Amino acid sequence: MTVHQSLLSKIHCINPHCPNPIQAWGNKFCQNCGTPVLLNHRYIPLQKISTGGFSKIYIVWDQKTQTKRILKVLLETSPKALELFDQEASVLESVRHSGIPKVELEDYFHLRRGNSQSEVGHSSQWFLPCLVMEKIDGCTLEEVIEQYPQGCPDDYVIDWLSQAIEILWELHRRKIIHRDIKPSNLMLRGVEISSLGNLFKTFSHHPRKNKGELVIIDFGGVKQLNDYRIKPRETVAKCSTTRLVSPGYSPPEQIVGGEIGPFADFYALGRTCIHLLTGQYPADLEDFSSGKLKWRHLKPVNSTLANLLDDMVSLDVSQRPATAAEVQVRLAKIYRQQKRSLGRSAFGTRVKNLLKLQLINIGNNISRLFRAIYQIVHQVVASCLDTIWEMILGGVGGSIGAIFGLIFAYWSGVGDRFASLFTNFWFLVSDLPLTIGPEIVVLGLAGFGTGVGLTDVGGFGQRRRYWCAAFMGMVGYILGGLCWQFFQVASSIYTTTEDLIILEIMGKLSVGVGTGFMTLGLGLRKHRLIYAFLVAGLTPIVFVSLEQLNIFPKLFLEFIVVSQSQPNLLEFLASITFFCLLGCIGGFCLGVSHYIIIPILRRLGLH
Repeated sequence: MTVHQSLLSKIHCINPHCPNPIQAWGNKFCQNCGTPVLLNHRYIPLQKISTGGFSKIYIVWDQKTQTKRILKVLLETSPKALELFDQEASVLESVRHSGIPKVELEDYFHLRRGNSQSEVGHSSQWFLPCLVMEKIDGCTLEEVIEQYPQGCPDDYVIDWLSQAIEILWELHRRKIIHRDIKPSNLMLRGVEISSLGNLFKTFSHHPRKNKGELVIIDFGGVKQLNDYRIKPRETVAKCSTTRLVSPGYSPPEQIVGGEIGPFADFYALGRTCIHLLTGQYPADLEDFSSGKLKWRHLKPVNSTLANLLDDMVSLDVSQRPATAAEVQVRLAKIYRQQKRSLGRSAFGTRVKNLLKLQLINIGNNISRLFRAIYQIVHQVVASCLDTIWEMILGGVGGSIGAIFGLIFAYWSGVGDRFASLFTNFWFLVSDLPLTIGPEIVVLGLAGFGTGVGLTDVGGFGQRRRYWCAAFMGMVGYILGGLCWQFFQVASSIYTTTEDLIILEIMGKLSVGVGTGFMTLGLGLRKHRLIYAFLVAGLTPIVFVSLEQLNIFPKLFLEFIVVSQSQPNLLEFLASITFFCLLGCIGGFCLGVSHYIIIPILRRLGLH
């Protein structure tokens, strides 16, 4: 026998007078009262779940099918109670419908027991009528109302009404009336109360999809429509019809004991649907003077559905639907109206969603465009400010260095001593006829100041290395000045056109030599050689462009030229302006390289 571990602990004696009904698993008889606990050779009671009216309800384990099922035990032994219980068992055995709990022929039996433990020698016995039926896992519509007191969606109520009518059609064609339709006797198979929110969210207009399969339970009050009566399995005395009333749902004719028919079930079902729609108990909606339900103002619903429900709960029996087929015809009309409305609303919804989607896309595109423009403008402004600040400090540093260089070179005597030392060193390493004068001090200090100014900004991701930048600025400017002097000397020696063109190019490149070497010492984090070559190439281009545009006199665009032992005012200003421009242009070329050329090279995958 394969039983889930959770079922192997306790069983429950069904004797209503047992002093201790909870038993250990494995016993065939109750250890306290002797009542069998293995019922009909297959059912083991596990747990009592409810007591109501004349019966108790248990969960039992079916050893044959290895499933849990429901056991209903009749406690009332009157003939009428036995007759009704027999009738319930017979109806459930005879009807086969997914909306009715399944009962097999052997599922109805009587449990007998004597007055003693041995049951030997005693004629006085009692018996318990037992009915085992399918266990429906799910929640009742009463629990749905408790969970949603504001009412349920119309489409779900319509679907549940349609399913209930199909079940009633099956019963009524067999001349059986349920007589106790109400929310607590209608269950949704497979729908747990905790999942109701998801049930309503996963809305679908497709019948039976996502709305739960309806099951009618509790057939203890069923009644045959004609004089034929299903005979009970035990001989019982005949008695008059027993009234069955569920306040708020039972029709007036059933309450007063009058003649009833299918219209009684329609009345109770109509009141149940109104309760589901509004969340209001039907008895609270009755008009005191007329007894009619006043409910339409509580919730706007389809007028055809509202008319159908009003007819179903009419106090006049002749106004109610006569058959389940009549209700189904009217429901079909409601479904057609829903389908047409759904088609129109679906088209309108599609158009609205399409327009909404287009507006969202346009809005997103505009937002992306503005973000892109903002990022571009922000980047351009930031790069321009960064570059301008580099140009300013580069020019200021070059100007200050040139001023101090001119003073030390031509008015302190330091320039002559440096020039003499440098000339001697030059003759030791080269045979080129260069005349090196005091301007070597001006070149060195101008390069020193420019390097310090450019690195002090800290732009372009560079690390501030003042002494490295100052030293490379001095070396670069001195080499640039020597290149310029070599161009001046060589121009007087070489006279061919080709030689002069080459020398002219070398003279223009001399400014690039100065800024290129200085760039190597600025502490750029990577690609320093590429930056140096770019700046060395761009600086001469800018100087040539300025020369062609005639913005500055040509004297302002050349390395210092002093015609006498001391520079005159024009030469003094021209030298300061030249080094100021060289510092500014060096910063400008660094910005162009960092923000334009290097990113392009990255995109092209060239470095």
